[in-house]
Amino acid sequence: MKVEEAKQYHKIDAVVVGSGLAGLRAALEIASSGFQVAVLTKVYPTRSHSGAAQGGIAAALANAAEDSLELHMFDTIKGSDYLGDQDVVELFVNEAVKTVYELEHMGVPFSRTEDGRINQRPFGGHSSPRACFSADVTGHVLLHTLYEQCVKHNVHFYNEFQVFSLLIQDDISRGVIAWDIRNGGLHIFHSRAVLLATGGYGRAFKITSNAHANTGDALGMILECGLPLEDMEFVQFHPTGLHKYGILLSEAARGEGAHITNDKGERFMKDYAPAKMELAPRDVVSRAEQTEINEGRGIGGQDYVHLDLRHIGKERILERLPQVYELALNYLGVDALVEPVPIQPTAHYSMGGIPANIRSEVIKDAKGTVVKGLYTAGEASCLSLHGANRLGTNSLQEAATFGRVSGIHMVQFLKENGYENLPANPLEQAQSKISAWMNGTGSERHAKILAELQDNMTKLVGVFRNEEDMIKMKGILKELQERFKNVTIDDKSHIFNLDLLEAFEVGNLLSFSDVMVEGAIARKESRGAHFRSDYPKRDDKNWLRHTLAWRTDKGVKLDHSREVVIDMDRYPPQERKY
Repeated sequence: MKVEEAKQYHKIDAVVVGSGLAGLRAALEIASSGFQVAVLTKVYPTRSHSGAAQGGIAAALANAAEDSLELHMFDTIKGSDYLGDQDVVELFVNEAVKTVYELEHMGVPFSRTEDGRINQRPFGGHSSPRACFSADVTGHVLLHTLYEQCVKHNVHFYNEFQVFSLLIQDDISRGVIAWDIRNGGLHIFHSRAVLLATGGYGRAFKITSNAHANTGDALGMILECGLPLEDMEFVQFHPTGLHKYGILLSEAARGEGAHITNDKGERFMKDYAPAKMELAPRDVVSRAEQTEINEGRGIGGQDYVHLDLRHIGKERILERLPQVYELALNYLGVDALVEPVPIQPTAHYSMGGIPANIRSEVIKDAKGTVVKGLYTAGEASCLSLHGANRLGTNSLQEAATFGRVSGIHMVQFLKENGYENLPANPLEQAQSKISAWMNGTGSERHAKILAELQDNMTKLVGVFRNEEDMIKMKGILKELQERFKNVTIDDKSHIFNLDLLEAFEVGNLLSFSDVMVEGAIARKESRGAHFRSDYPKRDDKNWLRHTLAWRTDKGVKLDHSREVVIDMDRYPPQERKY
């Protein structure tokens, strides 16, 4: 099969790639300002992974206890292990309150206090109850509300469209090329501005809370365009993934008072974070769990510990944590009302991603040079707000806040800029990929390569890392990338060719996994979610800086000259204790 021509050409002001919280909020901002915007998404919008976020969205409303913007800022900076850019954090906490009230006015059904205010619960690393929540389905209700608003404001949705390549020439974004999953064929989307909001990349790991769609597609395409990724070595492992499955059990369970215990029935967090216990930041709790497991104190000596909700009581569990209860029951057959739930650390969140400035504009180097007309927001981006570790409930807030921020700046850009010419052969890159997979004669299959990637990344680049393991992973990746060149797909059809889509996704996973490993090998310290047993201390003298990484013909190129933005008078780096 040979793809010769684009099935359709679309000329539209702005394209948003991804229909999670960040993408929808940006699209709403653009559409409500009078511009035409297309949202391209490989899943139906309300199936986006933002809907899986359970526990809450952070804002210093002070509805449950005393709180302040200053406290939220300090908690976020401390949580980031001082790698978060403090100018971005300051903007974030200031906008967070506005964002929550705006979402409330759109119709989000938040849980309420007795006097009718938005209810808030405690979350790990936060010094005050700051998580505005709707039972344990917060992401779900936020996503549905924003989708309704987008429909109301005539946002154009291209559901089940997979973007295959970015049209970037001379550091100017000119649109994207997408494959119509339902009907087949390539479409050209010629636009003045593009937002990349494709979410995280947890599917590089075997045990992950991420949806199958979270394959970091925009990151792979950014590398393909010769642009860098930032801080990819920082991957958060969530401490409460369902044993064997990795499915997320919300931190809301611990916010409501759940305990984590080892084989002896001990609440072992007393030995790791005595002040915060189970509500220490996720990196701290995950390492504590893994240490207990590694030292033989997992339940029955196995690779899991227990999440115990029983003392919370039936009424409160079913009111505040219905999804946590149902997940444990449906997947493990465990009734959390009467028995503890088996849990283990699970790859959860990507602190790294596409480098961007405070206006959500994609940058191409350590100097902050902007790629004209290209923006990014949500988990796909690296602003850097979360630094080396993200606090729970800051992710939904980041997606909503910087979805709006990116939308505002895209609107301004659209007012001042016209259309740029398309490259001479815009379809070439996407066509060559499709042709290679459909017409190839190689014996390799992408599913086997993916399984080997995920299994080895979990074993060798997980909660604890060391040079020997990561160099081994580097060699495995090189072998897998060579084998991937011989991948052929069995399905030669156009309609719902998932074989084709999965080949594209595996290619992206292989591409940026290399960057993750190289960045982790180079960073000879332990900071936040990146913990090296051979370099167990944080090293501010040498490593208080970001990692930019490019893929080249000679391998991965790293640049550590981009320093962290720090206000030394207000928030100088200090030892991180909980």
